[in-house]
Amino acid sequence: MERAKISSIQFFLLLFMFEMGTAVVVGHMIAAKKDAWLSLLLGMCGGLVLFLVSYALFRYYPSLPLTTYARKILGPYIGWVVGLLYTIFFLYVSARNVREFSEVLITATMPEIPLLVVAMLFVFTICYVLYLGIEVFARTAEILGVFLIFIGIIGNLFVYVTGTVDPNNLKPVLEYGWKPILETAFYSPAFLIFPFGEAFVFAMLFPYLNRADAVKKIGVASLIVSGLILSYNAALNVAVLGVSEVLRSPFPLLATVGKINFLEFIQRLDALVVITLLITVFFKAGIYLYCSVMGMVDLFHLKTHRQMIFPAGLILAFLSVMMAEDMAEHTEEGATVYIIYAAIPLLIILPVVMLLIAFIRHRLNK
Repeated sequence: MERAKISSIQFFLLLFMFEMGTAVVVGHMIAAKKDAWLSLLLGMCGGLVLFLVSYALFRYYPSLPLTTYARKILGPYIGWVVGLLYTIFFLYVSARNVREFSEVLITATMPEIPLLVVAMLFVFTICYVLYLGIEVFARTAEILGVFLIFIGIIGNLFVYVTGTVDPNNLKPVLEYGWKPILETAFYSPAFLIFPFGEAFVFAMLFPYLNRADAVKKIGVASLIVSGLILSYNAALNVAVLGVSEVLRSPFPLLATVGKINFLEFIQRLDALVVITLLITVFFKAGIYLYCSVMGMVDLFHLKTHRQMIFPAGLILAFLSVMMAEDMAEHTEEGATVYIIYAAIPLLIILPVVMLLIAFIRHRLNK
């Protein structure tokens, strides 16, 4: 592991912006239609349970990252394979986030720029900061976190000032009852995992926190704050656009901000959405990439993460472009390959199994 420590506020901001990621722009839980904001709140509760599973594992192995204690729980051979699966999975999910950011950037501002160019420049920036270490990455979160809050306030202010918000679009609440809301939040595995369940990747970062006793409190607080903001964002999109337009739009927040027209002077504030996505995906893709590289360092007994960060970044950039022909195929792959064959086993099933084994061993040892 890298010899570094991150503070409580840095950990809070890293997890917060990780949860924002692409979820703040991409249509989320739209199957619940105008009650999507309620589904998000319920999905957040499920995500909190999964976070507590990762925290319980951390309590058993407070100084070890995920790939190390997997070998202690499952044995040196099975645990090593499981650690490798997590390493590959983290790199793959990082590539998915880079692809989604690149698609939004090209759609909103630079339609003539090749996808590979955007991905390469973005990934190179992430790699450079990660090369300097997790402490530099965490300090960057402190600076950009404040800037992100400022952008959010400005964007919301203009949305309300221009009079595009119609609360009647949210009525009646529970028009179709609780069934579609519960099905969206819990019975659909995609929404239990994205974005709240993905916080399991922080099992690789818990040992870096300078106050191990604060992991649970700060993590839960960050998840709740991000869940409330995502829920508000979903409600705002419906209030501005209406349910039908939200269902048709691949990036509802982009369409919401596109409605801003203040005194026929302040218009086309799509750049605010792109900057928001740039900051949030920078940290989400960066955390996934860093955890993947640290997994490689741990499994293959490398001296430092610096020798792997740029090669892994190069693979990441090309993977993000080659994984799908277009956004529609990318979304379809996310609902099948990513969720069913990767995320459910690695983010739900395996953590619970490892926790049960660790609990039984701990009791037997006592």
